[in-house]
Amino acid sequence: MSGQGTGTIHGVGLGPGDPDLMSVRADRLVRGAKHVAFFRKLGRGGRARSIVEGMLREDVVEFPMEYPVTTEIPLSDPRYNEVLSGFYETCADRLRTLSATGEDVVVLCEGDPFFYGSFMHLYTRLSAARDVRVIPAITGMSAAWTASGAPITWGDDILSTVMGTLDEATLTDAMTRADALVVMKIGRNLPKVRRALHAAGKYDRAVLVEYASMEGQTVRPLGEYTEKTLPYFSIIVVHGQGRRP
Repeated sequence: MSGQGTGTIHGVGLGPGDPDLMSVRADRLVRGAKHVAFFRKLGRGGRARSIVEGMLREDVVEFPMEYPVTTEIPLSDPRYNEVLSGFYETCADRLRTLSATGEDVVVLCEGDPFFYGSFMHLYTRLSAARDVRVIPAITGMSAAWTASGAPITWGDDILSTVMGTLDEATLTDAMTRADALVVMKIGRNLPKVRRALHAAGKYDRAVLVEYASMEGQTVRPLGEYTEKTLPYFSIIVVHGQGRRP
């Protein structure tokens, strides 16, 4: 519950990238927001911000939250969590202070705010003392399997979402156990992901979707892709082959 006179912080899911796939509520909040916050890499415009280009009020006050690190420090390095924890706390403090003045804030979130999104790290720091409301959205993986032109699951198929950042043994085990797969956070982990898919017997069914629902969308068998890394907005899907009438 928020205190008397405090504003509301909205974590607004924008969907996979196409503004037409935003919910009606998300569209309304974005267009009416006086204060808008969003994550971005240092020196970049920000993908979330680009999705709402042309939708914001003329007098909008923007708060870009620029990541101090992305891939410069390995995930295994203790400094990674330390640096990001401080960053999220600083962002939360600013949103907390703004909310205390009675102002509402819209935090733009790519995809769904509660699905591997940065907003969840603000939510855990703010929700106990502020009115924080989350607007769900279509996920990037949903856009990816839709772009592939086939259902991701049939009948009793088990669908697993796995991260390319996992170690190879864990990846292989998860891929082997599942009937259908969504593989995310691949990037420079692509060679490892390929090996795990081969070991799990699913490589020949793997489909690579880049920039799902966005400009530049491509869909092709993973085997046709020859590079050793993938751009950020890339998802690999393996369709289930389960029971059907």
